[in-house]
Amino acid sequence: MDNNRSEGALRKAALGRKNFLFVGHEAAGENLAGRYARVATCEANSVNPEAYRVDVILRVQTHQNAHIGELLPREWKRLHAAGTV
Repeated sequence: MDNNRSEGALRKAALGRKNFLFVGHEAAGENLAGRYARVATCEANSVNPEAYRVDVILRVQTHQNAHIGELLPREWKRLHAAGTV
């Protein structure tokens, strides 16, 4: 048995953390960390990060607050697979 998948995920996070130290401004580092987290979540749920980002940016403005959970990558994938979106 091996844990290559978990080690690979940790390696990405450690490299990102190192790179976020030198972005020039604290707010930029927080923004970059948020984007990294979103891409990592998409990858963990087998969702194309670019398609997800484009669709969510277009839909978030008119999406009901009560159903905001539908825009999370796992639910977004389920709804797109079912063809309800």
